Amino acid sequence: MRLLILTSSTGGGHDARAGAFSEWARRHPELGVEVERFAPLEASGAHYRLGLHVYHLVQTRWPLAHHLYFAFLEHAALHSRRWKLLGVRPFVDKLEEYRPDWVLSVHPHLNRGFLDLAREVLGRGRVRTGTCCTELDGGYGFSRHWVGPESDLWIGATDAACAHARALGMPASRTLLGGFVLRPDFFSPPVDEAGRRDFLRGSFGLDPDRAILLLATGAAGANNHAAFLEALDRAGSALQVLALCAHRASLLEGLRRWRPRSSGISLTALPYTREMPRLLRAVDALVSRGGSGTTSEAIRSGCPIIVNALGGVMPQERVTLRYLERFGIGRRVRRPGDLPAAVSGYLDAREAQREKARMAAAVPPGKPLRILEHLLARAH
Repeated sequence: MRLLILTSSTGGGHDARAGAFSEWARRHPELGVEVERFAPLEASGAHYRLGLHVYHLVQTRWPLAHHLYFAFLEHAALHSRRWKLLGVRPFVDKLEEYRPDWVLSVHPHLNRGFLDLAREVLGRGRVRTGTCCTELDGGYGFSRHWVGPESDLWIGATDAACAHARALGMPASRTLLGGFVLRPDFFSPPVDEAGRRDFLRGSFGLDPDRAILLLATGAAGANNHAAFLEALDRAGSALQVLALCAHRASLLEGLRRWRPRSSGISLTALPYTREMPRLLRAVDALVSRGGSGTTSEAIRSGCPIIVNALGGVMPQERVTLRYLERFGIGRRVRRPGDLPAAVSGYLDAREAQREKARMAAAVPPGKPLRILEHLLARAH
Protein backbone atom coordinates (compact mmCIF):
# COMPACT_ATOMS: atom_id res chain seq x y z
CA MET A 1 0.00 0.00 0.00
CA ARG A 2 1.24 3.46 -0.92
CA LEU A 3 0.23 6.17 1.55
CA LEU A 4 0.67 9.86 0.75
CA ILE A 5 0.42 12.12 3.80
CA LEU A 6 -0.40 15.79 3.29
CA THR A 7 1.18 18.05 5.89
CA SER A 8 2.32 21.63 6.48
CA SER A 9 4.78 23.38 8.76
CA THR A 10 2.23 25.58 10.55
CA GLY A 11 3.21 24.77 14.09
CA GLY A 12 5.26 21.61 14.47
CA GLY A 13 2.57 19.10 15.27
CA HIS A 14 1.44 18.37 11.72
CA ASP A 15 4.92 17.44 10.49
CA ALA A 16 5.54 15.46 13.66
CA ARG A 17 2.39 13.39 13.13
CA ALA A 18 3.30 12.77 9.49
CA GLY A 19 6.76 11.70 10.63
CA ALA A 20 5.26 9.34 13.20
CA PHE A 21 3.38 7.44 10.48
CA SER A 22 6.58 7.17 8.42
CA GLU A 23 8.50 5.80 11.39
CA TRP A 24 5.82 3.23 12.27
CA ALA A 25 5.82 1.99 8.67
CA ARG A 26 9.62 1.63 8.73
CA ARG A 27 9.50 -0.22 12.06
CA HIS A 28 6.96 -2.70 10.64
CA PRO A 29 8.08 -3.63 7.12
CA GLU A 30 5.92 -6.75 7.32
CA LEU A 31 2.90 -4.54 6.69
CA GLY A 32 4.12 -3.61 3.23
CA VAL A 33 3.13 0.06 3.74
CA GLU A 34 5.14 2.71 1.92
CA VAL A 35 4.76 6.27 3.22
CA GLU A 36 5.63 9.55 1.53
CA ARG A 37 4.97 13.05 2.80
CA PHE A 38 4.08 16.11 0.77
CA ALA A 39 3.47 19.75 1.75
CA PRO A 40 1.02 21.19 -0.83
CA LEU A 41 0.89 24.68 0.67
CA GLU A 42 4.65 25.14 0.72
CA ALA A 43 4.94 23.70 -2.81
CA SER A 44 2.15 25.83 -4.27
CA GLY A 45 3.87 29.19 -4.26
CA ALA A 46 4.65 32.37 -2.33
CA HIS A 47 0.98 33.20 -1.66
CA TYR A 48 0.58 30.22 0.68
CA ARG A 49 4.08 30.55 2.14
CA LEU A 50 3.15 34.09 3.19
CA GLY A 51 0.28 32.65 5.23
CA LEU A 52 2.70 30.29 6.96
CA HIS A 53 4.99 33.21 7.77
CA VAL A 54 2.08 35.18 9.26
CA TYR A 55 1.11 32.19 11.41
CA HIS A 56 4.63 31.80 12.79
CA LEU A 57 4.93 35.54 13.43
CA VAL A 58 1.66 35.63 15.36
CA GLN A 59 2.58 32.51 17.35
CA THR A 60 5.93 33.99 18.33
CA ARG A 61 5.01 37.64 18.98
CA TRP A 62 1.31 37.89 19.90
CA PRO A 63 -0.59 34.59 20.33
CA LEU A 64 -3.84 36.38 21.18
CA ALA A 65 -3.96 37.88 17.68
CA HIS A 66 -4.35 34.40 16.26
CA HIS A 67 -8.06 34.61 17.07
CA LEU A 68 -8.38 37.14 14.21
CA TYR A 69 -6.33 34.95 11.87
CA PHE A 70 -8.37 31.89 12.84
CA ALA A 71 -11.68 33.73 12.25
CA PHE A 72 -10.51 34.87 8.82
CA LEU A 73 -9.51 31.35 7.75
CA GLU A 74 -12.73 29.84 9.08
CA HIS A 75 -14.81 32.34 7.12
CA ALA A 76 -12.71 32.57 3.95
CA ALA A 77 -12.47 28.77 3.51
CA LEU A 78 -9.58 29.28 1.10
CA HIS A 79 -9.00 25.57 0.52
CA SER A 80 -12.50 24.13 0.92
CA ARG A 81 -13.11 23.38 -2.78
CA ARG A 82 -10.93 22.22 -5.60
CA TRP A 83 -11.62 25.35 -7.69
CA LYS A 84 -10.35 27.62 -4.90
CA LEU A 85 -6.85 26.13 -4.90
CA LEU A 86 -3.94 28.01 -6.45
CA GLY A 87 -0.63 26.72 -7.78
CA VAL A 88 -1.53 23.03 -7.51
CA ARG A 89 0.65 21.73 -10.36
CA PRO A 90 3.35 20.35 -7.99
CA PHE A 91 0.66 18.45 -6.07
CA VAL A 92 -0.85 17.05 -9.26
CA ASP A 93 2.61 15.98 -10.42
CA LYS A 94 3.18 14.21 -7.11
CA LEU A 95 -0.14 12.37 -7.37
CA GLU A 96 0.55 11.22 -10.92
CA GLU A 97 4.10 10.13 -10.08
CA TYR A 98 3.36 8.32 -6.78
CA ARG A 99 -0.14 6.95 -7.53
CA PRO A 100 -1.05 6.46 -3.85
CA ASP A 101 -3.69 4.03 -2.61
CA TRP A 102 -4.52 6.44 0.23
CA VAL A 103 -4.13 10.20 0.56
CA LEU A 104 -4.30 11.17 4.24
CA SER A 105 -4.32 14.76 5.47
CA VAL A 106 -2.97 15.71 8.90
CA HIS A 107 -3.80 19.43 8.51
CA PRO A 108 -7.21 21.15 8.57
CA HIS A 109 -6.62 23.15 5.39
CA LEU A 110 -5.43 20.17 3.31
CA ASN A 111 -8.66 18.23 3.56
CA ARG A 112 -11.57 19.18 1.39
CA GLY A 113 -10.11 20.94 -1.66
CA PHE A 114 -6.88 18.99 -1.84
CA LEU A 115 -8.60 15.65 -1.28
CA ASP A 116 -11.19 16.58 -3.92
CA LEU A 117 -8.30 17.20 -6.30
CA ALA A 118 -6.70 13.85 -5.46
CA ARG A 119 -9.94 12.03 -6.32
CA GLU A 120 -10.25 14.03 -9.54
CA VAL A 121 -6.69 13.28 -10.67
CA LEU A 122 -6.51 9.62 -9.68
CA GLY A 123 -10.15 8.60 -10.04
CA ARG A 124 -12.61 8.22 -7.18
CA GLY A 125 -12.53 4.43 -7.37
CA ARG A 126 -8.72 4.24 -7.47
CA VAL A 127 -7.76 6.21 -4.35
CA ARG A 128 -9.15 6.52 -0.85
CA THR A 129 -8.92 9.75 1.07
CA GLY A 130 -9.03 10.57 4.74
CA THR A 131 -8.12 12.91 7.56
CA CYS A 132 -6.13 12.25 10.72
CA CYS A 133 -6.98 14.98 13.23
CA THR A 134 -4.83 15.37 16.33
CA GLU A 135 -7.05 17.86 18.18
CA LEU A 136 -7.90 16.57 21.66
CA ASP A 137 -11.39 18.03 22.12
CA GLY A 138 -14.12 19.94 20.30
CA GLY A 139 -15.61 23.41 20.55
CA TYR A 140 -14.18 26.80 19.66
CA GLY A 141 -10.70 26.44 18.16
CA PHE A 142 -11.53 23.16 16.42
CA SER A 143 -11.55 24.24 12.78
CA ARG A 144 -14.59 23.21 10.78
CA HIS A 145 -12.19 22.57 7.92
CA TRP A 146 -10.93 19.46 9.71
CA VAL A 147 -14.08 17.66 8.58
CA GLY A 148 -14.90 16.69 4.98
CA PRO A 149 -17.87 14.29 5.07
CA GLU A 150 -17.18 13.15 1.50
CA SER A 151 -13.89 11.47 2.54
CA ASP A 152 -13.59 7.75 3.18
CA LEU A 153 -12.30 8.04 6.74
CA TRP A 154 -11.92 10.52 9.58
CA ILE A 155 -9.48 9.54 12.34
CA GLY A 156 -9.64 11.33 15.68
CA ALA A 157 -7.26 11.25 18.63
CA THR A 158 -9.94 11.14 21.34
CA ASP A 159 -13.60 10.30 21.84
CA ALA A 160 -14.35 14.01 22.34
CA ALA A 161 -12.75 14.93 18.99
CA CYS A 162 -14.60 12.13 17.19
CA ALA A 163 -17.90 13.29 18.70
CA HIS A 164 -17.25 16.83 17.47
CA ALA A 165 -16.46 15.56 13.96
CA ARG A 166 -19.76 13.68 13.90
CA ALA A 167 -21.53 16.86 15.02
CA LEU A 168 -19.94 18.63 12.03
CA GLY A 169 -21.37 16.04 9.64
CA MET A 170 -18.86 13.17 9.52
CA PRO A 171 -20.76 9.86 9.37
CA ALA A 172 -20.14 7.63 12.39
CA SER A 173 -19.50 4.66 10.07
CA ARG A 174 -16.47 6.47 8.65
CA THR A 175 -15.10 7.79 11.95
CA LEU A 176 -12.27 5.98 13.74
CA LEU A 177 -10.85 6.56 17.22
CA GLY A 178 -7.12 6.30 16.54
CA GLY A 179 -5.50 7.57 19.73
CA PHE A 180 -2.35 9.69 19.94
CA VAL A 181 -0.29 9.68 16.72
CA LEU A 182 3.21 9.63 18.20
CA ARG A 183 6.55 8.07 17.32
CA PRO A 184 6.99 4.41 18.31
CA ASP A 185 9.36 5.22 21.18
CA PHE A 186 6.52 6.94 23.05
CA PHE A 187 4.82 3.53 23.26
CA SER A 188 7.90 1.67 24.54
CA PRO A 189 7.92 0.43 28.13
CA PRO A 190 9.48 2.99 30.49
CA VAL A 191 12.98 2.34 31.80
CA ASP A 192 13.53 1.58 35.47
CA GLU A 193 14.94 4.09 37.93
CA ALA A 194 18.52 2.93 37.33
CA GLY A 195 18.06 3.46 33.59
CA ARG A 196 16.59 6.91 34.19
CA ARG A 197 19.53 7.93 36.32
CA ASP A 198 22.06 6.65 33.78
CA PHE A 199 20.24 8.48 30.97
CA LEU A 200 20.21 11.83 32.77
CA ARG A 201 23.86 11.58 33.82
CA GLY A 202 25.20 10.13 30.58
CA SER A 203 23.25 12.19 28.04
CA PHE A 204 23.02 15.56 29.79
CA GLY A 205 25.33 15.53 32.80
CA LEU A 206 22.39 16.10 35.14
CA ASP A 207 22.03 15.10 38.78
CA PRO A 208 19.05 12.67 38.94
CA ASP A 209 18.55 13.51 42.62
CA ARG A 210 17.77 17.19 41.89
CA ALA A 211 14.53 18.47 40.37
CA ILE A 212 14.55 18.92 36.58
CA LEU A 213 12.28 21.28 34.60
CA LEU A 214 12.01 21.03 30.82
CA LEU A 215 11.22 24.20 28.85
CA ALA A 216 9.79 23.28 25.44
CA THR A 217 9.60 25.36 22.29
CA GLY A 218 7.61 25.10 19.08
CA ALA A 219 9.18 23.95 15.83
CA ALA A 220 9.45 27.60 14.75
CA GLY A 221 11.27 28.46 17.98
CA ALA A 222 8.45 30.31 19.76
CA ASN A 223 9.41 30.50 23.43
CA ASN A 224 9.55 32.51 26.65
CA HIS A 225 12.65 30.83 28.03
CA ALA A 226 14.47 34.00 29.13
CA ALA A 227 11.45 35.40 30.98
CA PHE A 228 10.83 32.09 32.75
CA LEU A 229 14.48 31.71 33.74
CA GLU A 230 14.57 35.22 35.20
CA ALA A 231 11.40 34.52 37.19
CA LEU A 232 12.80 31.28 38.58
CA ASP A 233 16.05 33.00 39.44
CA ARG A 234 14.28 35.84 41.28
CA ALA A 235 12.30 33.27 43.28
CA GLY A 236 15.49 31.49 44.32
CA SER A 237 14.40 28.21 42.75
CA ALA A 238 16.90 25.37 43.05
CA LEU A 239 16.27 23.62 39.76
CA GLN A 240 18.05 22.01 36.88
CA VAL A 241 16.51 23.48 33.73
CA LEU A 242 16.67 21.92 30.28
CA ALA A 243 15.72 24.48 27.61
CA LEU A 244 14.89 23.19 24.12
CA CYS A 245 15.79 25.55 21.27
CA ALA A 246 14.52 23.66 18.19
CA HIS A 247 16.64 24.70 15.19
CA ARG A 248 17.24 28.31 16.34
CA ALA A 249 20.98 28.71 16.71
CA SER A 250 20.66 32.29 18.04
CA LEU A 251 18.36 31.13 20.85
CA LEU A 252 20.73 28.29 21.71
CA GLU A 253 23.76 30.59 21.89
CA GLY A 254 21.90 33.23 23.88
CA LEU A 255 20.80 30.75 26.51
CA ARG A 256 24.27 29.25 26.78
CA ARG A 257 25.50 32.71 27.79
CA TRP A 258 22.78 33.14 30.43
CA ARG A 259 23.96 33.16 34.04
CA PRO A 260 21.73 33.13 37.15
CA ARG A 261 22.12 35.82 39.81
CA SER A 262 21.98 33.13 42.49
CA SER A 263 23.51 29.65 42.39
CA GLY A 264 20.19 27.81 42.56
CA ILE A 265 19.56 27.23 38.86
CA SER A 266 21.71 25.21 36.50
CA LEU A 267 20.76 25.61 32.84
CA THR A 268 21.38 23.27 29.93
CA ALA A 269 20.32 24.58 26.51
CA LEU A 270 19.66 21.94 23.87
CA PRO A 271 19.24 22.09 20.10
CA TYR A 272 16.61 19.93 18.41
CA THR A 273 16.59 16.48 19.99
CA ARG A 274 14.92 13.16 19.25
CA GLU A 275 15.19 12.17 22.91
CA MET A 276 11.77 13.56 23.86
CA PRO A 277 10.25 10.12 24.67
CA ARG A 278 12.95 9.45 27.27
CA LEU A 279 13.20 13.06 28.46
CA LEU A 280 9.51 13.37 29.25
CA ARG A 281 9.68 10.23 31.37
CA ALA A 282 12.80 11.42 33.19
CA VAL A 283 12.08 15.06 34.13
CA ASP A 284 9.81 16.36 36.89
CA ALA A 285 7.69 18.74 34.79
CA LEU A 286 7.32 20.28 31.36
CA VAL A 287 6.54 23.89 30.39
CA SER A 288 4.95 24.11 26.96
CA ARG A 289 2.45 26.01 24.84
CA GLY A 290 -0.88 24.21 24.58
CA GLY A 291 -0.27 22.49 21.26
CA SER A 292 -1.94 19.11 20.85
CA GLY A 293 1.30 17.38 19.82
CA THR A 294 3.54 18.13 22.79
CA THR A 295 0.56 17.82 25.14
CA SER A 296 -0.20 14.33 23.78
CA GLU A 297 3.45 13.39 24.24
CA ALA A 298 3.40 14.61 27.85
CA ILE A 299 0.15 12.80 28.66
CA ARG A 300 1.39 9.56 27.12
CA SER A 301 4.67 9.88 29.06
CA GLY A 302 3.03 10.82 32.38
CA CYS A 303 4.99 14.07 32.54
CA PRO A 304 3.24 16.83 34.55
CA ILE A 305 2.60 19.76 32.22
CA ILE A 306 2.56 23.50 32.90
CA VAL A 307 0.85 25.36 30.07
CA ASN A 308 2.60 28.51 28.91
CA ALA A 309 -0.22 31.02 28.35
CA LEU A 310 1.96 34.13 28.11
CA GLY A 311 0.56 36.51 25.49
CA GLY A 312 -2.80 34.73 25.47
CA VAL A 313 -4.08 31.36 24.33
CA MET A 314 -4.53 30.65 20.62
CA PRO A 315 -7.83 29.09 19.45
CA GLN A 316 -6.40 25.60 18.88
CA GLU A 317 -4.69 25.79 22.28
CA ARG A 318 -8.11 26.35 23.85
CA VAL A 319 -9.13 22.96 22.46
CA THR A 320 -6.17 21.36 24.24
CA LEU A 321 -6.92 23.17 27.49
CA ARG A 322 -10.49 21.87 27.44
CA TYR A 323 -9.16 18.32 27.26
CA LEU A 324 -6.76 18.94 30.15
CA GLU A 325 -9.57 20.44 32.21
CA ARG A 326 -11.77 17.45 31.42
CA PHE A 327 -9.31 15.24 33.33
CA GLY A 328 -8.10 17.79 35.88
CA ILE A 329 -4.61 17.86 34.35
CA GLY A 330 -2.06 20.62 34.17
CA ARG A 331 -1.45 24.10 35.51
CA ARG A 332 -1.57 27.32 33.51
CA VAL A 333 0.83 30.26 33.88
CA ARG A 334 -0.18 33.64 32.43
CA ARG A 335 2.86 35.56 33.71
CA PRO A 336 6.49 34.48 34.16
CA GLY A 337 6.17 35.09 37.89
CA ASP A 338 3.50 32.37 38.13
CA LEU A 339 5.97 29.65 37.16
CA PRO A 340 7.88 29.07 40.44
CA ALA A 341 4.67 28.27 42.36
CA ALA A 342 3.39 26.03 39.55
CA VAL A 343 6.63 24.04 39.50
CA SER A 344 6.81 23.68 43.26
CA GLY A 345 3.42 21.97 43.31
CA TYR A 346 4.69 19.16 41.11
CA LEU A 347 7.82 18.68 43.20
CA ASP A 348 5.66 17.23 45.96
CA ALA A 349 5.88 13.46 45.47
CA ARG A 350 2.25 12.74 46.37
CA GLU A 351 0.88 15.47 44.09
CA ALA A 352 3.11 14.28 41.26
CA GLN A 353 1.76 10.73 41.63
CA ARG A 354 -1.84 11.98 41.63
CA GLU A 355 -1.15 13.98 38.49
CA LYS A 356 0.39 10.97 36.75
CA ALA A 357 -2.70 8.91 37.62
CA ARG A 358 -4.95 11.57 36.09
CA MET A 359 -2.77 11.61 32.98
CA ALA A 360 -2.96 7.84 32.64
CA ALA A 361 -6.76 8.10 32.61
CA ALA A 362 -6.51 10.66 29.76
CA VAL A 363 -4.60 8.35 27.40
CA PRO A 364 -7.02 7.21 24.65
CA PRO A 365 -6.90 3.69 23.21
CA GLY A 366 -5.18 3.03 19.91
CA LYS A 367 -1.84 3.78 18.28
CA PRO A 368 -0.54 4.53 14.77
CA LEU A 369 0.13 0.87 13.95
CA ARG A 370 -3.58 0.13 14.32
CA ILE A 371 -4.39 3.06 12.01
CA LEU A 372 -1.99 1.75 9.35
CA GLU A 373 -3.54 -1.71 9.62
CA HIS A 374 -7.00 -0.17 9.21
CA LEU A 375 -5.92 1.75 6.10
CA LEU A 376 -4.28 -1.36 4.67
CA ALA A 377 -7.42 -3.43 5.14
CA ARG A 378 -9.47 -0.83 3.24
CA ALA A 379 -6.94 0.03 0.53
CA HIS A 380 -8.47 -2.19 -2.14
